[in-house]
Amino acid sequence: MSLKIGLDAEEKVAKYLLVNGYKILKRNFHSKFGEIDIIAKKDDILSFIEVKYSKNYNPAYRITPAKIQKIIKTIDYFFMLNNCDEDYQIAGAFITPEGIEILENISF
Repeated sequence: MSLKIGLDAEEKVAKYLLVNGYKILKRNFHSKFGEIDIIAKKDDILSFIEVKYSKNYNPAYRITPAKIQKIIKTIDYFFMLNNCDEDYQIAGAFITPEGIEILENISF
């Protein structure tokens, strides 16, 4: 996937989240373990959101157990840097030609 397609997908998801009551706290948070596309908050829950796009298949299949482990390490790093211990979830935002779907509380 090209960088432009990925950035466009993240922008669409950010707008979708705002319309649906989320507050965007950070985008493209990096650590040596990986990146979290969007960090948002709704109803006192932090959501660490991985954005995936596909026009040919369900993009949820691209979030693997290895990817989840990288996300968890990056979340730990985020909490350490920000000295916080709030409730959180890992979520996926999946974009297809049919629209956007948010899947909350992803785990393996």
